[in-house]
Amino acid sequence: MPDRLRDRADLRDYVERFAEILVASGMQRMSARVFSYILIDDAVTYTAAELADGLDVSLAAISGAVRELTGIGLLFKGRRPGTRADVYQLNDDDIWGSIMLDRSPILDRYRDVALDGVRALPAGAGRERLRQTADYMEFIKTELAASRERWNEHRRRLREERGAADASDNARSGPRDTF
Repeated sequence: MPDRLRDRADLRDYVERFAEILVASGMQRMSARVFSYILIDDAVTYTAAELADGLDVSLAAISGAVRELTGIGLLFKGRRPGTRADVYQLNDDDIWGSIMLDRSPILDRYRDVALDGVRALPAGAGRERLRQTADYMEFIKTELAASRERWNEHRRRLREERGAADASDNARSGPRDTF
């Protein structure tokens, strides 16, 4: 990738590259494109029309994608003050921590349904597989909580280091033009 995306075509090309990673991990193509665009572009919030324009797709395509992305918690839906337009945005404070580490509700659901099966099934291989499922989900939930704590500490250190480095850079060269 060039040091800086020079125009909208470069941005769209990069959106497609990033979206391919998400598609390969199981996300629907249009949802991956919308998520990638919002991740990469500089605006804080986007209407469906802005997303459609930015990606050069129809509003209908955007509608399905934002419905999926809000449903799984990757986008937040709100309103711009003084308008009736729905807007969408990422959790900018912790994009990837939110996506990767905040899985407790789904892990609880897996565990609870598995435990229902353990209680309902007679002794046997199926029951043991469900017990293992419940145990694994509880283990992963605990591990993710510990990872969340380590990630928050790591982010705090990075912010401190970058804050000091940015202050030093700005003192030498003035404000930087960043992607």
